[in-house]
Amino acid sequence: MARILVVDDDIAVQTTIRLLLERAGHSVVAAGDGRNGLAIFETGEFDLLFLDIFMPGMDGLEIMRLVHQQQPLIPIIVISGNPVTSDSGAGPDFLTMATKLGAVRGLQKPFKPAALLAAVAGSLEAAQRASSSSLPAGEVASRP
Repeated sequence: MARILVVDDDIAVQTTIRLLLERAGHSVVAAGDGRNGLAIFETGEFDLLFLDIFMPGMDGLEIMRLVHQQQPLIPIIVISGNPVTSDSGAGPDFLTMATKLGAVRGLQKPFKPAALLAAVAGSLEAAQRASSSSLPAGEVASRP
């Protein structure tokens, strides 16, 4: 199905995501930090990225910025273990911030397997629709 890169410094989260995605038929590559994840991304072709927002060294928002410079249409799902609160005085909502910066979805850790798989399916379908609609209108019809 899809080739997916998971970048998370928590090995338990990495393993959980990998197992869920592989059981759903996807090919998964994992990285334990942002710099390694970016290097893997640059050497392979991926259909989707999972990025933890908070990692030492290079965080998920920085990776997302660099990835989108190279491949602006690749779907990125961000994940975070930091609590999301509705109290505006409690600090920023990083998942919402990440989606405003270009992530297609945000998932709060811990997440349910069904929520993860639904986010993946929805993101891949949306990316497929976007890539098929980005062809110039007359390109297919102009061939004999």
